[in-house]
Amino acid sequence: MKRLIILSDMWGAAKSDWPGHYIGKLRGQFEIAYYDSRTLANISDHIQNEEALHDLFVNGGADRAVVELLKLETEAEFILGSSIGGWIAWKACLAGLNVQDLVAVSATRLRHETRRPSARISLFYGSLDPFIPGDAWFVAMGVRPILYRGESHGMYEQERIASDVCGHLVEQRR
Repeated sequence: MKRLIILSDMWGAAKSDWPGHYIGKLRGQFEIAYYDSRTLANISDHIQNEEALHDLFVNGGADRAVVELLKLETEAEFILGSSIGGWIAWKACLAGLNVQDLVAVSATRLRHETRRPSARISLFYGSLDPFIPGDAWFVAMGVRPILYRGESHGMYEQERIASDVCGHLVEQRR
């Protein structure tokens, strides 16, 4: 069975029900390893302010999460991350995590990345998310995004979006 790593958003498992939408649909299709991005980054659960939490990831937390993830995983066929988790997945691939397919949903921090991992890449975004990378970035990275019209950043929490992303993963597995 092919291995799939799933990385949470910045809120982690304690404040998120949405990972169950993905894990439930993919169980039996993949050997799944789920990681809480917040735990990987060693960021306290006591921090509940969105801006403060985001700043902690941007200012070293994402890099700590990559280091910790690489201690736990060296390769998998697939990695899926949502929001900050997608950014961590991208950075982990650049740092040596060997994956065939990288799938990220609402990973807006990618707009600051200048190097592309060697994996096959699928990026899902809501058209209303103000922080999605620009067209020039997608061209430079050689990636065509999958856009959901009328959806915003938190779209990955919706069961409908999870079904689409999971369907994509299962199709890529073949």
